[in-house]
Amino acid sequence: MSDKIIPRAQVPALGERLRLEGRRIAFANGCFDLLHVGHVRFLEGAAEHGDALVVGVNSDQSVAALKGPGRPLLPARARAELVAALESVDYVVIFDGPTAEGVLRDLRPDVQCKGTDYSPETVPERDVVESLGGTVRIVGDRKTHSTREILAEIARRSRMRE
Repeated sequence: MSDKIIPRAQVPALGERLRLEGRRIAFANGCFDLLHVGHVRFLEGAAEHGDALVVGVNSDQSVAALKGPGRPLLPARARAELVAALESVDYVVIFDGPTAEGVLRDLRPDVQCKGTDYSPETVPERDVVESLGGTVRIVGDRKTHSTREILAEIARRSRMRE
């Protein structure tokens, strides 16, 4: 699986190679802090929009900034390996920053896929994607799963046992 994980600096070359091969590039991103069924469904939905699915995984620093104290649960490399293990995923890249804007500029995907907790109008990188000639698609099932809720349930059950 580690051959699916590419260094951030190689993203422009990956995008160029995939385009030369005539492949439609789909991009999805997230923290993937505790991989759950919602993530799997999201990435399977994203894969349906391209011939190659590239997934951006937020760095440890960006997860901490986005999610708060105690996060991430797993280091970026472990999260990237879990995502790379999914059949629907072709490549994974770890990136810094609150959004995937830089990766999008370098990869130049045909489509950026976001989960159902977004609408096309609320996707933070929408203007960047469209300026590059791409489109934004909302994919996956309704947002009824979250790492935060899973952690809260684990804590609740742990308290019940005490």
